[in-house]
Amino acid sequence: MKKNFTERVLKIVSRIPKGKVMTYAEAARRSGSIRSARAVGSIMKKNYDKNIPCHRVIRSDGKVGDYNHGGPKVKLAILKKEGAIIKYGSQVE
Repeated sequence: MKKNFTERVLKIVSRIPKGKVMTYAEAARRSGSIRSARAVGSIMKKNYDKNIPCHRVIRSDGKVGDYNHGGPKVKLAILKKEGAIIKYGSQVE
C-alpha cells in the first residue's frame, strides 16, 4: 500500500538524528514531491507527536522558521541543546 504524502514526510522527519537538520524543501523532495516545501511546513505545524522531531526541519536559508511548541526561540534552543551548529545568531548549519 502506498503511503500518503503526510505519512512519508513524518517518517522522513522522524529519522533526522539529533544535532542534524533538514530543510522543508529537502523533506519534500525525499517524500516524493519536490515542490511541496510549504506543505511540509504545514504538516510540521500540525505535528504534536513528540516522536517526530519537527524542530529539526528548517528553512532553506538556514533560519529556523516557526515552531508550534513555543516559537522560533524555543526551536533554536532545542537545536543548540542537541548539538546543531548555530551561526549568525539564529541560523543553523
